[in-house]
Amino acid sequence: MPNPPVDYYTILEITPNATQQQVRDAYKRAALKSHPDRVPVDSPERPARTKKFQQINDAYYTLSDPSRRRDYDSARSFHGFGSSGSSEEPADEEIPHQDQQQTGGFPWSAFGFGSKPQAEQERTSSEQFGGVFEEMLREEGLAEGQDARPTSKFYSYVGGLSGGAMGFIMANFPGAIAGAVAGNRLGAIRDARGKSVYSVFQELPQSDKAKLLSELAAKVFAHAVGS
Repeated sequence: MPNPPVDYYTILEITPNATQQQVRDAYKRAALKSHPDRVPVDSPERPARTKKFQQINDAYYTLSDPSRRRDYDSARSFHGFGSSGSSEEPADEEIPHQDQQQTGGFPWSAFGFGSKPQAEQERTSSEQFGGVFEEMLREEGLAEGQDARPTSKFYSYVGGLSGGAMGFIMANFPGAIAGAVAGNRLGAIRDARGKSVYSVFQELPQSDKAKLLSELAAKVFAHAVGS
């Protein structure tokens, strides 16, 4: 007997008739809220946050693709999950419909990243989040281009996070002199090695990652309230 499915709609706090854009917006909010880097590495909250973050990424991986979502909805229906929320279909976007034929025996591990080793689950979750993270930073003017290069605004912002960020910035720009990256002139420095903004984010001190995630979460939630 296959294990009952995790309700990915509940994890992302959306209804089963959510549009694909609503799925993506919900993922942004959930991932920023539960990201493990919002707490210190040695925090007792870290393991629970890591598990929650992986569930959120499993949910987004499954529901963001129409084909995977149809398969998931069929398995979800077979296991007797009710349809919560409004039954009204969105008018502006076609979404995958549930297959009402109840065919059992579908391997539940086929959904999300659950069948992968733990280390690979964490790596895959991080990579998936990275793509959406870069999209969010482009929207805030902190990244640019297809390769999501950090902008001068990003480095100016990072420079204001903490004293530890100065050492990080100096380490990433060989030959830079302290006077050239001090104060408001941080924004004139660019990453000559062509790293994406997410790669740069991953190398920040943990406390600065937490602050950046919190600030970005506040902006995303503010946009959601205003929409």
